[in-house]
Amino acid sequence: MSRDDLIEMEGVVSRVMGRGTMEIDCDNNVTVRAVLSGRMKKYRIKVIQGDRVKVSVSPYDTSHGLVTYRFK
Repeated sequence: MSRDDLIEMEGVVSRVMGRGTMEIDCDNNVTVRAVLSGRMKKYRIKVIQGDRVKVSVSPYDTSHGLVTYRFK
């Protein structure tokens, strides 16, 4: 699967669980458990509870995702 196949959703971080894992409440009333992308880890971008983020989700399993962007 390529990056073009992923579904992008936006939401707010509701809980940070450590090791880059967090729960995100998306705008369409779906809760996604997501991890930080490698690029966000590389550049040490911090994501805390209450931040608005963009999540890429697989169309096969919408309960897991990858945090790709943090809005200011």
